[in-house]
Amino acid sequence: MKLVYPAVFYPEDTGGYSVIIPDLNDLATQGESLADAIYMAEDACGLYIYTTIKDGEEVPKASDIGKITLDEEGAFINFICIDMTEFASNSSAVSYY
Repeated sequence: MKLVYPAVFYPEDTGGYSVIIPDLNDLATQGESLADAIYMAEDACGLYIYTTIKDGEEVPKASDIGKITLDEEGAFINFICIDMTEFASNSSAVSYY
C-alpha cells in the first residue's frame, strides 16, 4: 500500500529543513539537507501510519494541496510517498502486510 501526503518544508537559517505533515496531526521532523529531510519525513510518516493501523485507527486522508497555507517566507510544499509494505518489512515492528 502506497500513500502520498503533502509536507511543508521550512528552510532553516542554520541550514537544513524542518518539515511538518499537516494531515498527520502536524507531525514534525527535520533534515540536514533537502534529501535528508525528505527521507526523514517519509520515515516519520511511515512510523506514524504504521502505529495508527496497529492501534486500529483510521489512516488520515491526504489534504488537497491547494488548501494548505504557507505561513513563512521560503516555505514550500512537496509530496511525501510512503510505501507501507516496504516500511513494515524493513522496520523492527511486526509486519501487518
